[in-house]
Amino acid sequence: MNAIQNVTRWKLGHPLLAGIVYAFVWMALGALALSVLLYSSSASEDEMKGYIYIVHCIALFIGGWISGKRSGKKGWYYGGMTGIAYALLVMLIGFLAMDAGVSLQKFVQTIAAFAVSAIGGIIGVNMSKSTQ
Repeated sequence: MNAIQNVTRWKLGHPLLAGIVYAFVWMALGALALSVLLYSSSASEDEMKGYIYIVHCIALFIGGWISGKRSGKKGWYYGGMTGIAYALLVMLIGFLAMDAGVSLQKFVQTIAAFAVSAIGGIIGVNMSKSTQ
């Protein structure tokens, strides 16, 4: 009986892990919404690139916000590390699935992911202090 109670109380304890999980959940929801939009309209995949970047930015911001809120301190650090981990995981998936290589554009996108998530982390830390 004790083991069942421990399983139901499982939480994402580390701020970085929580931020990555939340970011990927929001990315999946955004990808699903874009897939429905693509299926129901006459738009092509090339026309959706801007929307894809918006979905990634929202996911990165929320992931940074969650990691900053969970940490309670150093929001820019935890948010930024969440952004870098997210970018590296997306690049790894792209490399394994589509044989995409490493380029200067990927490096710039990783820096942008750091910045967006760091801003989310800063806001998350400040919101966690104001709600307590």
